[in-house]
Amino acid sequence: MDLTTNYMGLTLKNPIIIGSSGLTNSVEKIKKLENNGAGAVVLKSLFEEQLLVDRDRLIEQDKQYFWYPEAVDYINNYAKEFGIKEYSDLIKNAKKDIDIPIIASINCISAGEWILFANRIEDAGADALELNVSLLPSDETRSSEENEKIYFDIIKKVKAKVSIPVSLKMSFYSSGLARLIQKLSWTKNVDSFVLFNRYYSPDIDINNFKIISSNVFSQPQEITTSLRWIALLSEKVKCDLIASTGIHSGEGVVKQILAGATAVQIVSAIYKKSPEYITTILNELKDWMKNKGFNSLDEFRGKMSNKKVENPAAFERVQFMKYFGGIV
Repeated sequence: MDLTTNYMGLTLKNPIIIGSSGLTNSVEKIKKLENNGAGAVVLKSLFEEQLLVDRDRLIEQDKQYFWYPEAVDYINNYAKEFGIKEYSDLIKNAKKDIDIPIIASINCISAGEWILFANRIEDAGADALELNVSLLPSDETRSSEENEKIYFDIIKKVKAKVSIPVSLKMSFYSSGLARLIQKLSWTKNVDSFVLFNRYYSPDIDINNFKIISSNVFSQPQEITTSLRWIALLSEKVKCDLIASTGIHSGEGVVKQILAGATAVQIVSAIYKKSPEYITTILNELKDWMKNKGFNSLDEFRGKMSNKKVENPAAFERVQFMKYFGGIV
């Protein structure tokens, strides 16, 4: 049974990509994922914000040098260089021991000077680069055009620096999401879209009056957001579409490929059930394909996309009671 898929020109032995996380921050962990069947991995992200925090922390520790511009420049460059060297070493060591594709990841908030590191990541041997742009349009002084321009600025500058494939993991916060993704694809600066970022979810501890985190791991029901948009866009965007969030079983993988996904990213299910669970997911995928008479992913990819289902309006329906209005 052929489970191979072509992602941004990379041949994956199956569509299971382990997403950027603590699961992929060492060669030993990645090797275990590979041994249990992962088709590719996205390394734990290099955070632009963390590089800035490290810089500010070093400057704070050496306040006596604050008025010496050359000292500040040195500390600034040291903090960034230390972060990128560690990351480059992880890529180099992974490429020595791992046979599946290694996709680097940068979690970025701007089109700043960190982009200079993109070619360092390519030089280290990464097979591709995923740009994780965490865009939350919470600033009331910025227009939607200003927010969305960040995507265009980042991908343009990165693509000018590297020749490896570049994917964009993006937010679903947009009043014109379909048009935005289509316009980004027209730039030719994006080789694939990962839909979508899963954000940190704040909660309130009412007894201690603190902001706490909530829903650290995704739940299977969260698959529906990416499923909707993969189905709506898979026939309209020529780039690869990768589904992320809420995929916890072989059934979830099947659903996303039926909608039109090239592959899927999984994290929470592996955190909860260990890397060995990858084998279970793959066996569930194979069993379903065997029962339905499919010998390859291409035979059913996009079979349930918006353009191919009998009732395409189902993917665009947003009014709950319009659909369940007959319930008493």
